[in-house]
Amino acid sequence: MTAGRVTLVGAGPGDPELLTIKGLRALEQADVVVYDRLVSPAVLERIPAGARTIDVGKEASRHPVPQHRINQILAEEAQKGHNVVRLKGGDPFVFGRGGEELEHLARQGVDFREIPGVTSAIAAAAYGGIPVTHRDYASSLHIITGHAREGEPLRVDFEALVRTGGTLVFLMGVTAMPAIVAGLLAAGMDGSTPAAMVENGTLPGQRRCAAALESLPERAAAMGIRSPALLVVGGVCALAEELCWFDRLPLRGRRILVTRPRDRAGTLTGRLRELGAEVVSWPCVETVPILPCPAMEAALEDLTAYQWLAFTSPAGVDAFWQCLRGLGRDARRLGPLRLAAVGPATARALSGHGLEADLVPERCDGAHLGEALAAAGGRVLLLRAEEGAPGIAEALARHGAAFDGIPVYRTVCNTARSQELRRELEEGRFDFIAFTSASTVRGLMAALGPEADFSRTLGLCIGEQTAGEARRHGIPVRVAERASMDALTELAINLTNGGK
Repeated sequence: MTAGRVTLVGAGPGDPELLTIKGLRALEQADVVVYDRLVSPAVLERIPAGARTIDVGKEASRHPVPQHRINQILAEEAQKGHNVVRLKGGDPFVFGRGGEELEHLARQGVDFREIPGVTSAIAAAAYGGIPVTHRDYASSLHIITGHAREGEPLRVDFEALVRTGGTLVFLMGVTAMPAIVAGLLAAGMDGSTPAAMVENGTLPGQRRCAAALESLPERAAAMGIRSPALLVVGGVCALAEELCWFDRLPLRGRRILVTRPRDRAGTLTGRLRELGAEVVSWPCVETVPILPCPAMEAALEDLTAYQWLAFTSPAGVDAFWQCLRGLGRDARRLGPLRLAAVGPATARALSGHGLEADLVPERCDGAHLGEALAAAGGRVLLLRAEEGAPGIAEALARHGAAFDGIPVYRTVCNTARSQELRRELEEGRFDFIAFTSASTVRGLMAALGPEADFSRTLGLCIGEQTAGEARRHGIPVRVAERASMDALTELAINLTNGGK
C-alpha cells in the first residue's frame, strides 16, 4: 500500500480568496478532508467532488469529536494510504492546536506537511477597517487567546499587556470579553481607549462593534455580538470608521443564490463576492457530455459537408473536444470550418483550446445566433444540449438555412439540499437568484417542485430567453442589459442602489 500523508492547511478567516494558492492546490489533490466548524462554506465548496469529508467541528463548550479522536482519525486515514487534508480556520498554529495534531502524527510515523493560513487576528481586523499597527498609534501587536480551559480562569498578565502600549487582539474571547475588559481596566488601561469587536470577520455577514473600552461590553451586548468574533484594543481602532472599506462594498448585505453548474460558477460567484455579496453557490444542474456520441463521430468524419461549426454553450465545446480527442484527432481536423459561439463565455471556452470564434452575435442568445448564421450562409453543424432551447434551430429553419443539430451533452438535475433551499427561499432569505441559462431555471424548478414560492426573491436573468423560462414558472425577474457575467453583476448593483 502507498503511504499516505496529512497536510495541515490553514483555510484563512472565511473569505475564500484568502485561502492561499498552496493551500488550494493541496485541497484539490485531497482524498479525504477533515475540517473544522470555522472553515467557511465558500472554502468547503473548493473540496473536489470525489473527496470524502469528515466534519469534526467544535464549538465553545461542545466538542462532538474530542481532540484525541481527531488526532487518531488523521493518523488512521493516512495509514490507509490516503492523501489527507486537515483543514482548519485561520492559521493552524495560531491557537489552532495544529501543533498538537502534528505531534501525534510524528509519534505515529505519519508523513505530514503544514501550510500556513491567513490569521483572523490580522485579516478580520483589516476587513473591519483596523490596521493592527500604525506609526502614530502602535508599534507592536500582541495576539492573545481569550479562551480558558473549562472551569478555569483566564491566565493573562494584563499589567504586562498594558505596559506594551501596543495593539491587543484577543481571539476566541466573546464569552470572556467582560472579564478581559475588566482585567485591562484594573491593570491601569484608560477606559477611553478605542476598542472594537469584529464578528464573522471577512465574511459578508461581518459586523463591527466599536466603543470606548469601558463601554464595549454594554455596546456588544446590545448588538448581540456572537462567536466567532475577535476583540481589538488600542488606538488603531479609532481609524475604523475612516478605513472601513469592506462596509462600503456595493453588494454588502445582499444574499444571492447562484444556480450555475459547478464548473461554470466560479467567474460569477467570484465577482459577486468581491463586491461584498454573500453568495450561496448551488449548481441545480450539471452538464454531462454524451459519450460515446455516434452522431457527432459521424459528422467529424465528414466535416467538409459544413461551412460552420456552432456552439450554444461552453459545455458543448468541452463535449466536442472530448469526442475529438477520443478519436485521436486534434484541431487540424477542423480545416477551413468557421466557428460560431452563442456568447462571450462560449467564445472563451473555444479560446481555451486555441480556437477563436468567427461569429458571436451582438445579442447573445440562440435566436440571434441562428439569425446571424442564416445571414452568413453555408451549412451549419450545430452542437447543442439534449433538451436545449429551440431558438437557434427555429431561426435557422425559418430562413431556410441548411443545418444538422446534434445533442452532445445533457443536463442533470441536482436535488441535494433542495428542501433546505426551498425553505430559505420561502422565508425570503435570498435577495436575488442569478440565472445564467434557461436550463438552470428548469433545473431549479425540478429540484424545488412546482409549488415553490418565489414571491419574496427576484430572479436576475442573463437574457430574454432565460427570463421567459423564469416567468413561465412565476418567478419575478429583471434582465441584464447584455448577456454577460459583468452585465448580470451590474444588474445586481443597480437593484441594490434602488434601480429597477
